[in-house]
Amino acid sequence: MQPVLETAALDDFDLWPIGTFTPYEFIVVNGDTAPADIGTAIASIADGTTPRDDDAPEPDASADPVGAFLFGLLTGPYPYAPGGFRVTDTATGAVFDPGCCNGLDEWREWLEVLDGEGTGGFGHGPTPLAQRLGDVVRLTVDLGLKADSPVIEVRVDELRTLVARAEQDLRDFVALAGRWAEQQLPEHAAGIAAALARIPDLALEDE
Repeated sequence: MQPVLETAALDDFDLWPIGTFTPYEFIVVNGDTAPADIGTAIASIADGTTPRDDDAPEPDASADPVGAFLFGLLTGPYPYAPGGFRVTDTATGAVFDPGCCNGLDEWREWLEVLDGEGTGGFGHGPTPLAQRLGDVVRLTVDLGLKADSPVIEVRVDELRTLVARAEQDLRDFVALAGRWAEQQLPEHAAGIAAALARIPDLALEDE
């Protein structure tokens, strides 16, 4: 299980170094994410995040192009981080990916599967579904495929460990991205770190 972020279409982006990627595909984010991919992740999150007040005056893009691009991220209540937790069955090759409109902010839905209602949906197109069935969690890769959908089954205790590790990966990425910002975008580093820390339910302090 890995936290993954969907990349945006960043045509001709040159505000800071970014990696080589295909738009609208996933990159893994954790404490080992390469600097260029961190740049891609920050740009993708900023690209999709709207400001707190849509009528607020934006910085002059000609005078401060970085500040203008980051405006939504720095002023919006929550960063838009499309993606989620990916599960790969190393035995069969089946991959349980988050679908459209799911976000990394929704990672605690996995706790609902484990300790709550026992089910969790993670977007659409594909439409992945997790269901707890006794001591096993069944992951249906795409409900839209009906009986043809690949299925992954994971023991509850194993999935609990996987979720905890993926949560830590997400925490590690947020910390790493903050350090990246200090080096690449020092004037905006504090704002970027604060914005990423607002990913809903991602408690950066011990609870």
